[in-house]
Amino acid sequence: MILYHGSIDIVENPEIRIPNRTLDYGSGFYTTTSYNQAEDWVKRKLNANTPVGYVNVYEFDEKLINSINALLFESPTEEWVDFVMNNRTNKDFNHDFDVVYGPVANDKVYAAFALYEGGIIDKQSLISELKAYKLVDQYLFHTDKALKTVKFIEAKEVTL
Repeated sequence: MILYHGSIDIVENPEIRIPNRTLDYGSGFYTTTSYNQAEDWVKRKLNANTPVGYVNVYEFDEKLINSINALLFESPTEEWVDFVMNNRTNKDFNHDFDVVYGPVANDKVYAAFALYEGGIIDKQSLISELKAYKLVDQYLFHTDKALKTVKFIEAKEVTL
């Protein structure tokens, strides 16, 4: 399987990073099966001082998913909502999965999450709304063990 990671750097040797903000699935190395999603992420980071970025391309041996501790969300579910909310709102939350796969909670999705957090809609309404969206996926590689299943192929340049 081919995975993409958008960055202002070429990332030949992915590493686990502790983010400076809360993310959907916690700390680690994020990728997606969507080239466009990775490219859009890069373009949001580009400016006059940083006019070039990269979509890094990796091969992931998905057969190895059975040999590591993986959490897979095929679509928005109650468990997915709880997991994302824990990662996003509980600074002390940490999980022990090597890999987490599921939908990206992007800005449009977070507008719906805000309604849920504010008590305006319930969890089932949130999930129903999210299932109506075309959601992009993401893979989080949360441990060094998980990163061993990813092999760098190339970096494709992205400019303003």
